[in-house]
Amino acid sequence: MPGEQPVAGPVEAGAAEDGTEEGLGGLTPEELQQGRQAALALEDMMALSAQTLVHAEVDQLYQEVRPLGQGRFGRVLLVTHRQKGTPLALKQLPKPSTSLRGFLYEFCVGLSLGAHPAIVAAYGIGIESAHSYSFLTEPVLHGDLITFIQPKVGLPQPTAQRCAAQLASALEHIHSRGLVYRDLKPENVLVCDPACRRVKLADFGHTRPRGTLLRLAGPPIPYTAPELCAPPPLPEGLPIQPALDAWSLGVLVFCLLTGYFPWDQPLVEADPFYEDFLIWQASGQPQDRPQPWFGLAPAADALLWGLLDPHPRRRSPVGSIKGYLGRPWKQPEREAEELGKGAEDGQ
Repeated sequence: MPGEQPVAGPVEAGAAEDGTEEGLGGLTPEELQQGRQAALALEDMMALSAQTLVHAEVDQLYQEVRPLGQGRFGRVLLVTHRQKGTPLALKQLPKPSTSLRGFLYEFCVGLSLGAHPAIVAAYGIGIESAHSYSFLTEPVLHGDLITFIQPKVGLPQPTAQRCAAQLASALEHIHSRGLVYRDLKPENVLVCDPACRRVKLADFGHTRPRGTLLRLAGPPIPYTAPELCAPPPLPEGLPIQPALDAWSLGVLVFCLLTGYFPWDQPLVEADPFYEDFLIWQASGQPQDRPQPWFGLAPAADALLWGLLDPHPRRRSPVGSIKGYLGRPWKQPEREAEELGKGAEDGQ
């Protein structure tokens, strides 16, 4: 099932200083400058936010209603304001596993993104209590996207297209701020209604300014772009760029359409499904189509080939999804069965 594997988080290693494009790992000086400006703006916001934290115990201010989510680093609760009764989502991070700087960073990234219909709105209220740091966001009450993806089936085509379009718009907005999201997976996509018509991106703890140097810590997962799996162009790591999010979006769209991962790792020597995909990309021949791709229509093939190009500079941007909306992304069931039978028969 998509999203069951833990995220292998790259480790921040600093910022590139070399002024040449080669020294920047493929980033232009202009792109790196945008990332530096984003980093400086976040530092300023963090300094101000540290001075305006509310020092109180959460239960003095808010009444807990029920849990909304639980992660490795904290939990999200539905709460109501004790005086006004306003429903809110409260993200709570325990102090033993969270630094003040780490808390302020995630809090301020959310604030810096402003208002976007497909991003969870952050409220400018940060709280420090004896044992935790917390901040408030809008409540999104219907769980995350992983609960809507049917294993081996995915989502209905119209729902998959709506989700993909909204997430692409959210990522474009993040990239326009000089940031890279870096943690796209169904668990970080919150669902606003029972029909899964509207979704919102949440959880910005892994978001970093473009150009930040990162090293992969831990084994790759399907959402890990192949350039992170290779030896980094600089000793300190890879300067990150929006192409990392484009790769993750391509993997997520495949999951939405099929209920499968396209591969476990984007490594030829470790994963035959990934190797089969590269062979098909190189030849373009129908007989080389890997079995997991049989149910997809030509428009989905073209979209995903662009988002999943192994070369980051050739990879399509997240906004390329807009050019494929309203076209079939899934084959009619009978046609998909015939494609699969033809491949098995060697036709």
